[in-house]
Amino acid sequence: MVTPGVRALIAAALEEDLGRGDLTSEAIFDAAATARGTIVAKQNLVVAGIETAEAVFHAVDVGIRWRTCAGEGTQVMPGAVLAELEGPARSLLGAERTALNFLQRLSGIATFTRTFVKAVEGTQARVVDTRKTAPGWRSLDKAAVRAGGGDNHRADLASGILIKDNHIAACGSVAAAVQRARQRAPHGMKVEVEVSTAQALEEALAAGAEIVLLDNVSPQQAADLTRRVAGRALVEVSGGVRLSNVRAYAEAGVDRISVGALTHSAPAADLSLEFEVAPAVPT
Repeated sequence: MVTPGVRALIAAALEEDLGRGDLTSEAIFDAAATARGTIVAKQNLVVAGIETAEAVFHAVDVGIRWRTCAGEGTQVMPGAVLAELEGPARSLLGAERTALNFLQRLSGIATFTRTFVKAVEGTQARVVDTRKTAPGWRSLDKAAVRAGGGDNHRADLASGILIKDNHIAACGSVAAAVQRARQRAPHGMKVEVEVSTAQALEEALAAGAEIVLLDNVSPQQAADLTRRVAGRALVEVSGGVRLSNVRAYAEAGVDRISVGALTHSAPAADLSLEFEVAPAVPT
């Protein structure tokens, strides 16, 4: 479902690219010229953002006909057709770049996420994202993570309590920060605390934290601290996680591995719109 927020983002993106018109297409094509197009994968990828791409084309021209050929979360090979389109040539080309920008970024995130998810297969660890998303794109970026098989961490600052180093510094101790958060937390909301030492971990657990976030620790340290937890809380790890070491963190016995790179460093997927102008009808 394309939300009002995403539609506003689409409108802003189209204004940026098409707001003053398309001089080239207007010069080359008559208003009545029609064309067909296919969106084609140029690499192995996981599809994400297909509904958003469709919405871009329909925002430009409601008369464009669209057929989805590869749905959200589908893994495809090079040459696979993600969608087929038909409509006014000017409209198709006017929407092309904006639609592909959405589709390439989001499919890139889904594809990158899938590589991390596969790397931890067979362990109990789940790969989750962070709030390190493109401004205004958070709902789309996080949906792309889900399409890739990952899970979402907080959607925003109101979605959960996560006590970090600055909160602890302001309160004076882990215990004081947890106590204050517990007093003011909505009913049933779990309290998560960022720790990096055994002492801080024990203090967080003694104060009643339900989740501990092991921040910037090595896989060996993560294993040692997870053994200390001994099932008393959910264990998450973050900081310094890369594809080359994510398996080691998973094998440390943690429950969740948060990876900011899923949304801030995923390479864009390689996609293109292959275009074919329909022959003119004789008059």
